[in-house]
Amino acid sequence: MIAFNIPPIVGKEEKYIKQAIQNQKISGGGQFNLKCNNWFEENFSCRKALVTTSGTHALEMAALLIDIKADDEVIMPSFTFSSTANAFALRGAKIVFVDIKPDTMNIDEELIEEAITEKTKAIVPVHYAGVSCEMDKILSIAEKHELVVIEDAAQGVMSEYKDKYLGTIGDIGCYSFHESKNYTCGEGGAILINKDCFLSKAEIIMEKGTDRANFFRGQVDKYTWVDLGSSYVLSEINAAYLYAQLEQAQEINIKRLKLWNLYYQGLAPLAEEGHIELPSIPEQCNPNAHLFYIKTRDIEVRVKLISYLKENGIISLFHYIPLHSSKAGKKYGSFYGADRWTTRESERLVRLPLYYGLESELVREIINNINRFYK
Repeated sequence: MIAFNIPPIVGKEEKYIKQAIQNQKISGGGQFNLKCNNWFEENFSCRKALVTTSGTHALEMAALLIDIKADDEVIMPSFTFSSTANAFALRGAKIVFVDIKPDTMNIDEELIEEAITEKTKAIVPVHYAGVSCEMDKILSIAEKHELVVIEDAAQGVMSEYKDKYLGTIGDIGCYSFHESKNYTCGEGGAILINKDCFLSKAEIIMEKGTDRANFFRGQVDKYTWVDLGSSYVLSEINAAYLYAQLEQAQEINIKRLKLWNLYYQGLAPLAEEGHIELPSIPEQCNPNAHLFYIKTRDIEVRVKLISYLKENGIISLFHYIPLHSSKAGKKYGSFYGADRWTTRESERLVRLPLYYGLESELVREIINNINRFYK
């Protein structure tokens, strides 16, 4: 059986976990937390990076950082995971869903401005499959209307837009290190702070609402509760595992891109014949090969293809059911404008196996099976 995903192991994970244990510091805030934070700050040139317990918690921190309140509105695509919406709905915000573009499955930047009202507080672009949204346009709209831009870059670590890493472009960026991601520690995430005005508050939120970070820097003689916060600090065990992967970030990225390109080249003839559609990568984007998907003619063909691949020992999956069509989506949000592409395109999408340990010959086997299905 060819699995859909197997979390990467690069070699030093166990060694670093043992070091964390030997340091007698396995709660958050130890040397491996600092190493991970520093890695992002040095390699991605962001003002501040803080590893968190999950990508979901990074988004929740972002909602606290910008002081989301009841009746605020937050604009995002409906084609995303529930965490994107939950982070803001938990604070009482109304979620305003906007249609996507069929080529990248990202939010249609040309529709955002129409959805803005006097209650709009933030725009949350989701970089689907590690392919960037049109950030220049989104930032321009946000500046015009004095809105905050929070990048949901859960799938976008190492991806770039015009030579800038995703997560470092908006006011705040959020990553995930769930086991399904390119770089993982089982569960984990990070929040990147790109504006100075959020730096101090981010540390307070991270430390359960206390000024504990100032205490450790010697800026106060004791720490106390000063604002709202929660327990978002990543365990040292998880951070140790993650740091081993960050050290090999380029190696992992190169391997995934190789497999992605192998899929693309191998399935191009089927696309040329009109049987499937392949992913579209805008010229200004350098993706990280987070996932490889194809689009079938319709949902009926998708069901048959997924079933056929499973019968032949290959696990493939569909992806998000649009949030606006869900029970919670109808309760906590609404779709602005026409759903021209979101539902239609989501029903055609099939994700194929792609992970660091996947060998090229297995990718060729998957390609051959898809070709046999269509023949």
